[in-house]
Amino acid sequence: MKSDLRVAAALIAIGLIAASIVLGGAIRDFRLSDRFVEVKGFAEQEVAADLAIWPIQYQLAGNSLNEIRAAIDAADESVIAFLKLHGFSDEEISRTPPRINDQWLYASGTQRPANRFTAERGITLRTTRTAATRAALEEAADLVSQGVVLTPGWGQSAQFLFTGLEAIKPEMIAAATADARRAANQFAADSDARIGAIRSARQGFFSINERDPSTPEIKLVRVVTTIEYVLD
Repeated sequence: MKSDLRVAAALIAIGLIAASIVLGGAIRDFRLSDRFVEVKGFAEQEVAADLAIWPIQYQLAGNSLNEIRAAIDAADESVIAFLKLHGFSDEEISRTPPRINDQWLYASGTQRPANRFTAERGITLRTTRTAATRAALEEAADLVSQGVVLTPGWGQSAQFLFTGLEAIKPEMIAAATADARRAANQFAADSDARIGAIRSARQGFFSINERDPSTPEIKLVRVVTTIEYVLD
C-alpha cells in the first residue's frame, strides 16, 4: 500500500515538473513574441512624365457673330499649325466648344463696350510626347505674335503626368522594406537583440510630385512602409 502511494506521489511530482517546464517555455515564448520594434522604410524614385495634357485657351472679340466666327477660325488655324510644326498629329489635338458672351445684353446705350461679343476658345493637346510638349510651351509666345490672345496662366495650365506606377511598385516596396530592415537591425544592435520575423507590415500611400516647379515633366515617386519585427 505504502509503495503504491510512493509511486503515485512520484508520478504527480514528475507531472508537476513537466507542467512547470512547459508553462515556463510558454511564458518565455509569449514574452519573446511581445518584444518587437516598429520601423518605417522609405523609398524614392525619379521618373519622367509619360503623359502631357495642355489646354490652350485664347480670347477673341468682335461686333458680330460672323466676325467672332472668323476670328475663331483664324486663331484655331494658327494654334493647330503651331502644334503640327512641333510634330503633333490630329489625333493628339482636340477642340472645345467656344464660350460666347454678349456684352451689350445688360449694358446701357452709353456704357456699351466697343466690342459687342467676346469669346473664349480652347484647343487641347493630349500626348505621350512630353519632351516635345515642353519645347512647344517654351515657344508658345510665337502664337501671341500671330495675334492669338492667350488667356492668363496659359503656361501653368499644362499638366505632366506619370501613369506607370504599377510597373515600379514592386521594386519600390522592396526598397522601402530593405530600408526598414536596416533601421530595425540598427535598433536591435543598440538593444543587444536580433531581428526576427516580420510581425506585421503596412504599406503607405504612393505619392507622385514634381521634382521642382521648373521641371514639371520630372516626377518624384515616394512610398513609406511601416513594419514590425520580432526581437529575439
